Amino acid sequence: MAGLFVTGEFSIRNFTKIAKKTRVNHEIKVPTVRLVSEDHEQLGIMGTDKARGLAEEQGLDLVEVSPKATPPVCKIMDYGKFQYQQKKVDQKQKKAQKKREMKGIRLTLRTDVGDMEVKLKRAKQFLDAGNSLKIQLMFKGREIVHKDLGLAKMIQFRDGLLDIAKVDQEPKSQGHTMNMILSPLK
Repeated sequence: MAGLFVTGEFSIRNFTKIAKKTRVNHEIKVPTVRLVSEDHEQLGIMGTDKARGLAEEQGLDLVEVSPKATPPVCKIMDYGKFQYQQKKVDQKQKKAQKKREMKGIRLTLRTDVGDMEVKLKRAKQFLDAGNSLKIQLMFKGREIVHKDLGLAKMIQFRDGLLDIAKVDQEPKSQGHTMNMILSPLK
């Protein structure tokens, strides 16, 4: 496994799985626990064997909820059902998470009015979708001596989008290109 840091039986890749592992029933080795019922009612501090017995009487599992507390807090619950609900919550959060992308539009000094309108329209679509936008003006050949014209073109483009975007990076010249970054208004 190239690029994977491995020590003993643990690796970085499965460390999160190990860290998230919850102890259940006979995996709980501490002598005493603070017990909480399925209805969130405090049952007090008792021996682990007695707590496990109460859980088994109800046909449920004893799950360690807070292992770092003194004594550790355990709850009586259906562990399979808990895992299923937790998985559903994680999927819902992942689905709701919006991934922002950086979209790009290229211009030149010779980009005319009609082409500029098309590119502005496309830029508005990108910004409405919640993406950031990198506008890149390319200087070809001897156009590099007319950076003032390039800056004017970039400002014209920016002004066409000011109602829906904010400027993250002002136009900045780098070699034969001039870059500007815009992001959508919240």
